[in-house]
Amino acid sequence: MSASSSSSVIPGKARPRGKYPHYRRAGDFIFVSGTSARRADNSIAGAEADELGTMQLDIRAQTRATIENVRDILESAGAGLADCVEVTVFLVSMNDFGGYNEVYGEYFGYDGPARTTVAVHQLPHPHLLIEIKAVAYKPLK
Repeated sequence: MSASSSSSVIPGKARPRGKYPHYRRAGDFIFVSGTSARRADNSIAGAEADELGTMQLDIRAQTRATIENVRDILESAGAGLADCVEVTVFLVSMNDFGGYNEVYGEYFGYDGPARTTVAVHQLPHPHLLIEIKAVAYKPLK
């Protein structure tokens, strides 16, 4: 790969579930692969079993963890959330839009990235409610 093109799987983050990197840099752009609330140990933030074993899925906790995972990936590439120019968000249910949108607003404002949010039939794990992919612009020095 040339100096203006690189990719990486980030140590300490959940390993991708296929043969792809957490991010790919192409010149001044960084493309972050679809990222979720999955932790390095494969547990999922915002997916907790109660005392009876019933799963409680929390869109706010999953959104927060997902955005923070995107942030960490961007930081490993020398960028940050402020460098995001576009995000695409995949929700399993549009009933979760309000909670997701509330948390999203804690990280981004009207000067943030262009955004598209779509509902999908399912994500790679039944406890995942959200996945985010991002594009950041961070000029090479």
